[in-house]
Amino acid sequence: GQSVMRRVEDVLDVWFDSGSMPYGQVHYPFQNEAWFDTHNPADFIVEYIGQTRGWFYMLHILSTALFDRPAFRNVISHGIVLGSDGQKMSKSLRNYPDVSEVLDRDGSDAMRWFLMSSPILRGGNLVVTEQGIRDGVRQVILPLWNVYSFFTLYTNAADGGQGYDARLRYDGYSDTLDQYLLANTGDLVRNMTAQLDSYDISGACDELRSYLDMLTNWYVRRSRQRFFDESVDAFDALYTALETVSRVAASLLPLVSEEIWRSLTGGRSVHLADWPEAGLFPSNPALVEAMDRVQQICSTGSSLRKAANLRVRLPLQELTVVAPGADALGGFAAVVADELNIRSVRLLDAESASPEEFGIEQKLVVNARAAGPRLGKNVQQAIKGSKSGDWSVSDAGVVTAGGLELEPQEYTLETVVAEAAEGAGSRAAAVLPGGGFVVLNTEVTPELEAEGTARDMVRAIQQARKDAGLNVSDRIRTTVTAGQQVLDALLANAGLVKTETLTLELDTVPAESSEPLITVEKTEA
Repeated sequence: GQSVMRRVEDVLDVWFDSGSMPYGQVHYPFQNEAWFDTHNPADFIVEYIGQTRGWFYMLHILSTALFDRPAFRNVISHGIVLGSDGQKMSKSLRNYPDVSEVLDRDGSDAMRWFLMSSPILRGGNLVVTEQGIRDGVRQVILPLWNVYSFFTLYTNAADGGQGYDARLRYDGYSDTLDQYLLANTGDLVRNMTAQLDSYDISGACDELRSYLDMLTNWYVRRSRQRFFDESVDAFDALYTALETVSRVAASLLPLVSEEIWRSLTGGRSVHLADWPEAGLFPSNPALVEAMDRVQQICSTGSSLRKAANLRVRLPLQELTVVAPGADALGGFAAVVADELNIRSVRLLDAESASPEEFGIEQKLVVNARAAGPRLGKNVQQAIKGSKSGDWSVSDAGVVTAGGLELEPQEYTLETVVAEAAEGAGSRAAAVLPGGGFVVLNTEVTPELEAEGTARDMVRAIQQARKDAGLNVSDRIRTTVTAGQQVLDALLANAGLVKTETLTLELDTVPAESSEPLITVEKTEA
């Protein structure tokens, strides 16, 4: 029952032994010469970044000495997984989320995405937190699943409930949104192929996350009416995008991708399907660039509305866009107007309009908390300079205030409408990321306010439809009990309200209460 252990007497170096692994494991050169010649150097190796000076180094040293070639072609050198407190994971400290609870609540795809998309695959360390895992669900898994649910909801309801069998179709689309979606999907395949071929897994995750943001927050949101109108092009475009995305995402989100792909295609498994061919998709760089710029304009305009406390459903009179190459955006003015709920969008080329013409100027704000530790008491000199106009920005981008150079984190440059400019109190401005700027007319007239109230009621009626369990195609009779101001706004925009909510009969009942009461009931057309 007892054994005797003896220490190996002659040890050259333990790393020498590890570095000999490619040969020792197959008893080369005494056996398996043919196999070894076709399998060395290795295609891929992965280990902790500390092995750079250990195992990785010795593998290369021996391979170079013996064969004059590297030991492997590709490597992923990962960092360290740390507990929620930033310390090394410890069973005794329990400083990490319970794995069973995470898998039961969020699923294994969430955990996999959290790891694959993290800096750990680029040599950085990773702090494991429940919030980090849930962020993957919120940012990636739920958006993908919600788009799939949206697609099935409308295709199943098409043709009076008979449904529509969407198909893979890569061209023949007339709507620019469909063309943009398909071009973007082709770019996704190309970019993810390049990232995965270079073993940049977290880079592939970045590509997928960005694409899903475009799909959910731009294409689907901008196309809702077309799906309601049972557009065959919209059905086929979204089907093609979803089927393709489920294939490229299969290695990153294996379970969600499997469920979506099998439901869409009826196939056996997405993991047995071929990788998509990017060449099947139309390439349209000009359209993609223009639409991306449109999204930047809309994002900037939305930020201006938010800063002015102007809700999205409140229509505004005008947005002026001054940007380089504004002619390329001419066909998208209606998209910007609809997205931002603006009556009129004016596009001007940056070469023919300057910020000064609109009374726009930049304002320097010094962050005393950030600059104080470095500048000491001189921070007051910089603040005084920023307020008196004694500041400048050099051609190299260096900001100087009161004769003192500031670090980038020590200040912010704000774009504002000068107080002396005409109509300054009813305008807001902001710089566009790609150059140029936008000016938003923030004046709210009684007519605009009434339409905004009506749009608020549209949202409330839609919620009432949902609460009543009605189908998206059901026609309804709507009764609104509210104060006279709300009812006046409702009646002044009755056409809008009826069209948006599928209301055939709109009844109004005056009441003293400021909180509207809405009832809906299904009715026949």
